[in-house]
Amino acid sequence: MSLVNMVNKVKKIFCLLLISMLTLSCQAAFLLLPMDETQKNHLKSYGITYWSIEQGIEVEWLLNYRGGSFLIPFLDHVQQECAIRGISSDLITDAKRLQILDEIAQPEINMEVIKLLKAPRIAVYAPEGKQPWDDAVMLALQYAEIPYEQIYDGDIIEGKLVDFDWLHLHHEDFTGQYGKFYRAFHRMAWYQKQVQDNENLARKYGFDKVSHMKLLVAQTIKNYVASGGFLFAMCSGADSFDIALAAQNTDICASMYDGDAQDPDLASKLDFTQTLAFQNFRIIEDPFEYEYSTIDATQERRVSQNQDYFALFDFSAKWDPVPTMLCQNHSQIIKGFMGQTTSFIKTYLKPSVLVMGENSKLNEARYIHGELGKGTWTFYGGHDPEDYRHRVGDKPTDLELYPNSPGYRLILNNVLFPAAKKKKLKT
Repeated sequence: MSLVNMVNKVKKIFCLLLISMLTLSCQAAFLLLPMDETQKNHLKSYGITYWSIEQGIEVEWLLNYRGGSFLIPFLDHVQQECAIRGISSDLITDAKRLQILDEIAQPEINMEVIKLLKAPRIAVYAPEGKQPWDDAVMLALQYAEIPYEQIYDGDIIEGKLVDFDWLHLHHEDFTGQYGKFYRAFHRMAWYQKQVQDNENLARKYGFDKVSHMKLLVAQTIKNYVASGGFLFAMCSGADSFDIALAAQNTDICASMYDGDAQDPDLASKLDFTQTLAFQNFRIIEDPFEYEYSTIDATQERRVSQNQDYFALFDFSAKWDPVPTMLCQNHSQIIKGFMGQTTSFIKTYLKPSVLVMGENSKLNEARYIHGELGKGTWTFYGGHDPEDYRHRVGDKPTDLELYPNSPGYRLILNNVLFPAAKKKKLKT
């Protein structure tokens, strides 16, 4: 074959390939964002999904299909945005979509389709000046490019929670004990400022103690959930919330925290009917001990970092779409990470609590969920899924190094959860 003929043949093949690609592009009706191991950036995939919903594009969440993939109607600007953000996406035809949906619909297949219809209005409960790297959820939202507003005690007292669909509690201490940091940090300027700011805010709203203000905030958040809100909390934001609710009829704060002594009968005055997740726990009364109660397993657990993990449960997508959605991942085994509240000892969970992730050998739950009235709450133990032992002053986690983090995916599952079509989620 002459060189000219070879060149012509190559040109012909190239033209045929180009025509084929153009034809596929013209026929393509959907973009599939795979969420299995083939996805280059799992975390930003949630962001592009939120961005699409925000623009009025109806997205389908394919539960248990390739790690919980997203299906978005094909639009040039969406495809371009995926490329800009480094997200893997596949062009598929309408016929291929129908084939996938038919597979998912089979009764013996543990998959389901959830429509995502409305971008939830997101609030993060955190004090002014709180840095994003101090909180894994703020980090995740910023990295995924999902918009949120930061609110705090004053906003909640003034009734602004009604403006939001989803609320995250940062690593707060709702008991009024300032994280029980007194022993290690009470001479530090940042600790003293935190105390002063909280006392000033309490006085502004007519409270004689910070603990009283925090209790009202916790009760208001509880009512928000009961009215249909979605609550997500990590680390001490989870257990201190329930502790404050249980202790509403007694004083659990020592004098260095609120100016007077603890109630000597506080143990008998705890009201566990007021809590969301925990019951029958004991308050750690020593004001110098860096622990709130017996709920947290941090002090008891004996496990090395390379052996620290927890397993996600496998739920029925068709019968239990809510926990299935919240557990979507490309890995069922999540590496452990610590915090002031690392995990929840299962002994202290209420019977109604759904455990979605646990380390059964240690008798600890890491990821739990429940309902209250018209709303739901989810608690996640630990501080930062990619920083095993986060300490005060540690450098921020760079999520560019962890775009496929299974631990961070659990956070973002919760962010998209309120976008789901509610009728589909009824049990």
